[in-house]
Amino acid sequence: MPATVGRRLDRLDPVRRATRGIDRRTVARFGIIAAVWYAAWLAIDAFGRPYNFFDMRIYHGAVVWWASGNDIYTFIAPMTTLGFTYPPFAALMMLPMAWFPVDVAGWLNVLASIAVLAVVLTALLRPIAERLGGSLWFVVGIAVPLAVATEPIRETLGYGQVNLLLFGLIIADLVALRWRAHRGTRQGREDRPLRRFFFSGAWAGVGIGLATSVKLTPALFIFYLLVTRQWRAAMTAIGTTIAVTLGTFAIAGRESMSYFTGVLWQTERVGAADMTPNQSLAGVLARLYDSIETPGLLWLSFALVILAIGLSRAANAHADGDELTAFTLVGLTTNVISPISWSHHLVWVLPAIIVLADTALRRRRASRGLLDRIGPPAGINPVGVIGLRSPIWFPTLTGLRHAVAAVSLYLLFVISPIWPYEHKLPEVSHYQDGFFGALMENSLALALIVLVATLPWRPGAEPAFYTERRRLDRLPLYNRPH
Repeated sequence: MPATVGRRLDRLDPVRRATRGIDRRTVARFGIIAAVWYAAWLAIDAFGRPYNFFDMRIYHGAVVWWASGNDIYTFIAPMTTLGFTYPPFAALMMLPMAWFPVDVAGWLNVLASIAVLAVVLTALLRPIAERLGGSLWFVVGIAVPLAVATEPIRETLGYGQVNLLLFGLIIADLVALRWRAHRGTRQGREDRPLRRFFFSGAWAGVGIGLATSVKLTPALFIFYLLVTRQWRAAMTAIGTTIAVTLGTFAIAGRESMSYFTGVLWQTERVGAADMTPNQSLAGVLARLYDSIETPGLLWLSFALVILAIGLSRAANAHADGDELTAFTLVGLTTNVISPISWSHHLVWVLPAIIVLADTALRRRRASRGLLDRIGPPAGINPVGVIGLRSPIWFPTLTGLRHAVAAVSLYLLFVISPIWPYEHKLPEVSHYQDGFFGALMENSLALALIVLVATLPWRPGAEPAFYTERRRLDRLPLYNRPH
């Protein structure tokens, strides 16, 4: 009997050897990531809408129509009044979809978009994870499903949209600017010319130029680069846009002429301004006026004010060394002032949440450092009444308002309260559900407007972007890098 048991235990040796190097903490982290993905799936099921690659079917049908020898801008999707509205360069990029069934093209876009989202979150969260000593892969593993559960991301994936791909192109320029600023400290990657060029960040601006060629709204980032005197990146973006546009004229001249002389100015092709998913300033004003059209002069006036606020705050964030917040403010401003910003366009809320959360962490950590430096006032027991080492006299709520803002913003874009109060003129007035219903129907747009005006930046968070080096002792204590 003992010999039989011993033989059975010997059979487990390969399993023991295979699992010997696995850390229990790693297994627990994978379990947490799996749980977060499941929670994200439940959130999408609870707050999302039925998705069937609706927009992808329009794109796919348009490029198949074009590949058959027809003008792509004459295509109208069956049972709709919608056609192809992107510039001809986007049509060229989407043309390979004609080789695949529409569902295959949709799932390929989902996989590519999630991969881009993971890369973007890695770039945005790496400085925070390194500063706090956290595991980057674990942080990103949690952040990706949390992001997928939000309205802009789940709508982008479900409809087969390209917003995450454009988002990735713009963030790539942010990373390139970071690399260019640190090129003097990257000697280990200077061995090959191609690698030297790539990691030098000299190509910063190409991503914005390509994104502008696919969709015109990213052009505001070029204007931002000019305002902040980042001349090389601005010229690279402008040059990329011009080169791509001229190249497209050479390949698809008829379509290019049709787009820039006609389709570009036909704003009615994308839908009525008052439609609930249009969470831009123009959509808010149209719904407030209970009209399918936006009051033009009023919209232009408010849009110019928001543009000035957004760009000036972005320039200040850049000057104080926080390029991520500067890019985020420009992206949010673009969403607000664009005539049409569907809810799946609002991807710039993700870095806004990251900025708010990091601001809370920085303030909290700075308050602890302040305690260590100045100590408790005379006569106060530093241990406190509950045995803690931190004195209870110091305000314990440091950073709480930014943390609450980050959590509230995230929950707002997960729950997305615009859909229970969706109204369509002329059948139903936008005031059908009273003031609360009108507030909920415009809630995402109002949140973006508030962010443009109040999103904090973190002086010194990206010191590589300083136009002029500033001494850290000139910065507020709670914003010094730790």
